[in-house]
Amino acid sequence: MSEFGSYIKQIRESKRMTLNQVALYSEISSAQLSRIENGKRGVPKADTIRKIANALRHDYKDLMRVAGYIDGVDVSKKESFDPLTEIQKLANNLGIEDLSFFDIEEWKNLSKEDFEDIKNHFEYIAYRAKQRKKGK
Repeated sequence: MSEFGSYIKQIRESKRMTLNQVALYSEISSAQLSRIENGKRGVPKADTIRKIANALRHDYKDLMRVAGYIDGVDVSKKESFDPLTEIQKLANNLGIEDLSFFDIEEWKNLSKEDFEDIKNHFEYIAYRAKQRKKGK
């Protein structure tokens, strides 16, 4: 088992997530994830690592470091804003599983500011629903 593979498996298990859940959230096949975790596939590309990090709700830079892509170097200046990834992370964090309203062609035009507006609105709606539930 590779160091990277065992590391993501450890993270996944600590979050009590199944391989199929990570596959669903990352849009990577469960077979490919299994090969990565068991060291039967080399270290994945950076884009795949980002998808895994988002699905696991884990720090991307940490996974990139363990994968050997970076050496404790701050890559935050090199990273660009990806609205699709950010929306997926937000949905995962809020426990939203059905993204049927997710029209990729429309959403990929969002700016960082647009995303912040959506995030704030989601958080407000989730708060309001929680308050309504407490009132019952």
